[in-house]
Amino acid sequence: MKVFLDRPIEGDWPYLWIDATYLKVRQAGRIVSVAVIVAVGVNTDGRREVLGMDIGPSEAETFWTAFVRKLTRRGLRGVKLVISDAHEGIKATVSKILTATWQRCRVHFMRNVLAHAGRSGRRVVSAFIATAFAQDDAQQAKAQWRRVADQLRPKVPKLAALMDEAEPDVLAYMSFPAQHRAKLHSTDEIDKRFGVRCGTFPCAGDLVAKRGVSAGSAAGRPASCLAGLRHPRTFSSILARAHFPTVDETSVVAFGLFGDLHLLVA
Repeated sequence: MKVFLDRPIEGDWPYLWIDATYLKVRQAGRIVSVAVIVAVGVNTDGRREVLGMDIGPSEAETFWTAFVRKLTRRGLRGVKLVISDAHEGIKATVSKILTATWQRCRVHFMRNVLAHAGRSGRRVVSAFIATAFAQDDAQQAKAQWRRVADQLRPKVPKLAALMDEAEPDVLAYMSFPAQHRAKLHSTDEIDKRFGVRCGTFPCAGDLVAKRGVSAGSAAGRPASCLAGLRHPRTFSSILARAHFPTVDETSVVAFGLFGDLHLLVA
């Protein structure tokens, strides 16, 4: 696994997804939460790969900075768009190290903004905002976004203010090729695979045995490797009946989960 995660990164990687989750682990006789972060990139040939993974005590800016700097030392270059949630540490790192455009995850944004819509208004507000995403280009999307915000402002001013603030970041992907946009607006490509089809959280030995987690087996697998992940369990449902691995075991477990993202993009 270390060989795979330390391998040189060759070529240009215009699109980079970064995301994180938290796992409970045993550390010095205590159960603690650690942040597991992962970076997935697409190169100029359209090939998507897991480029890096790390574990730390939190999602602090220093952790993100060290993670991204390690990627650049290994050869990461040519990044044009970074897709992540609205964590300030990620935003600062993207601006400081990668000098790339930042795309705020559209899915995470919608969850945040709909919290201000009220239970009865969420469906209508969601449909209104979606009209901006349906536009053909960035200028039309921005114009529609502002029209929707202005329509909502009298009744839900906090929601409209969130839209005003988030506009350039949520619509950043609209400036990229139309054929790529379906994959560029959110971290859902990572989020939806934060789980495995198994009854309990796997121990390291089980995972290695079942999924061949090694530098050799993790590289070069085609899209068909996702055939067994059509209905993955979420981390929360798995952890409800989990044993708590050590930090070292977590490295293997997390890599097994994230490793399934290595596929060819159609």
